[in-house]
Amino acid sequence: MAIEDDVLVIGGGVAGATAALAAADRDARVRLVTYKQSTLRHASGLVDILGYTPDGDGPLVDPFDALADLPEGHPYERVGAETVRDALSFFDDVAGEAYAGGHTDANALVPTHGGTVKPTARYPVSTAAGLASDPRDALLVGFETLPDFEAPLAAAHLEAAGAPFETRGVTLSFPGIRRDDAKVTRYAHLLDQDETVETAAGTTTAREALADAVRAHLDGEPRVGFPAVLGDEHADAVRADLADAIGADVFEVPMGPPSLPGMRLEDLLYDALENAGVAVTSGVPVIDYETDGNGRIDHVVVDRHGAEIPHRADQYVLATGGLVGKGVRSERERVFEPIFDCHVEHADDRYDWFVDDVFGDQPYAQFGLAADRDLRPLDADDEPEFANLRAAGAVLGGYDYAAEKSGAGVSLATGYAAGRRAGAEDGD
Repeated sequence: MAIEDDVLVIGGGVAGATAALAAADRDARVRLVTYKQSTLRHASGLVDILGYTPDGDGPLVDPFDALADLPEGHPYERVGAETVRDALSFFDDVAGEAYAGGHTDANALVPTHGGTVKPTARYPVSTAAGLASDPRDALLVGFETLPDFEAPLAAAHLEAAGAPFETRGVTLSFPGIRRDDAKVTRYAHLLDQDETVETAAGTTTAREALADAVRAHLDGEPRVGFPAVLGDEHADAVRADLADAIGADVFEVPMGPPSLPGMRLEDLLYDALENAGVAVTSGVPVIDYETDGNGRIDHVVVDRHGAEIPHRADQYVLATGGLVGKGVRSERERVFEPIFDCHVEHADDRYDWFVDDVFGDQPYAQFGLAADRDLRPLDADDEPEFANLRAAGAVLGGYDYAAEKSGAGVSLATGYAAGRRAGAEDGD
């Protein structure tokens, strides 16, 4: 017997979760199926709409000013600026007090672990006190066992980039952790639970020990930045306790993978899915599909521990990611979408998929599905592949999310648009 829903979303990242939430908001019966662990744990947790134009101009102060000039086929051009705004408002409702930035159209400049600043539209509250537009001096704190964040180097890069404040960096020993292969979740858990640790001064708690170590290096700076390991389930309490004990505002600097802010965003979205009544089936790859003979997908087949289970829906949303997430794949002779074999435009000669300049505009960076304004994937003749399939997120082509700093924003806007339209058309 086939499992039946109104809307079936394939993919569990920002685009897939947003699509499922948006469809559920239209009172549709929604299921999200996902094979592998979400790539959110590799993400910064920042929601970037547009940091740079496709021509490289930026960083942009107001991303919405640039949306009207994006080329035809760009995902934002497909959905329109108002939908981007609506999607941000939808995210604000879902995120609640966990994210900041909703008071303005302007990008915020958030320092990252490399000492660069990233233009972003929404950012975790844990990063709010560290914005580069804040003129207050800052002390950056790194840890000997966490080499991914070199605080002195990050501080030097910030000053070289023209940050409007003085910043210093120090490297300390993290209380209770001596191994340099400890997972970031271990740092967070130690602070979450405020575990007892041994220091040169005696036995104390992890939060107090960390605050004591930082105070010894503070030179009047009104804010202190740490790598993003300051708790998980109780992150707000960890930051508040550290700020009180240190006597300065405390903020986190987003890190590379694995990323606690990304994990927190994943938890936020999946809690929202549960609250919205979305059925989530994880660990199941979609391995096949059948059509109804009239240009519509009748059902897909998932592999559940070797058993082939059909899932039928009236509408489908494909949000499986791009080349990194394996939602788009390449072989020596072709580039393709592996579930429905949707068309991916690319040069016949694979040597035209890239340019020699490593910093140049790489054609492969824009590989993905072309879509109509209803986000239905198009075939080689610009006709919809299927009447009841939409695509969202990095599986779409026509943009370079890394160069534009637009990845999370495109996932959010197209996921919202695809989910809303799929939910509205259920039963039509």
